Formats: sequence, structure tokens, C-alpha cells
Amino acid sequence: MDLTSYAEWAVRLANDPEPPPELRRLRDELAGVFDAAGDDRAVAALLNALLVRYPVRHQLSDHDGPWHLHLADDPAATAVMGLAAVVAELGVDRLGRCREPHCGLAFLDTSSNRSRRYCSARCASRANVAAFRARRRNDAL
Repeated sequence: MDLTSYAEWAVRLANDPEPPPELRRLRDELAGVFDAAGDDRAVAALLNALLVRYPVRHQLSDHDGPWHLHLADDPAATAVMGLAAVVAELGVDRLGRCREPHCGLAFLDTSSNRSRRYCSARCASRANVAAFRARRRNDAL
């Protein structure tokens, strides 16, 4: 069972400025996990608490072929489980916050060399342009 899509749901929810009312608390809790990125023990403690609060239920499905496992349709539990699975399989350093000063959105670093610094190509471009302009200003002085 690939839980990456569930982890991506957790990222979208953590970044959602107006989630459905029933998911606002979870949004804040998931944002806290991304805020703790860099502190392995803090991320693990937060995720463990969320796994207790939002337990996962599995179900068998044959909707697209042979029987296979799915997580039951619970947006909170699937988001938490997906994020926990990514941390368990790939490491805490795969969780990040955009380094573009005016952004700060959460993201999952799925790059092969763990080099992602920005939530999107747009933010990376914005940061690179700002750095280029700052260098030009310094060179002109």
C-alpha cells in the first residue's frame, strides 16, 4: 500500500487556510508537525499522539482488480497515517517548510537527493530572482 498520496493530502491540509470546520484542529496539528521538522523526536512524538487521536481502519477493496487493502475513508486518519508512513520510510528530513521568506508552506521532499528547499517551482524562482538582484545590488556598491 503506497501511502504517499495520503501524505500529500496531509500537506494540502496543513497548508489549507480555510479547511472544513471539522478539520481545522487537524490542520493546526499537522502544521505543528511540519514546524517541528528538523527535530526527529518532536516529530515522532507529535505523530504518535495524532495516530492515537485519529486511529486508522483498514478495509479490503476490489474496485480495480484483485483484493487489496485501503485505509477506510476518514480524512483525518488517512492524512496522519500517510505522514507517519513517509517519516517511517523516508525520514523526518523529508518534511519541510518553504524557505521563500513570504511563503512558509509545508511540503514533502520526494527528491532523490533530499535537496528540496521550496514548496513549488514558483517559490524557488522567486527566491532565486531575489538572490540574483541582491547580488547585483551588492556588486554595484
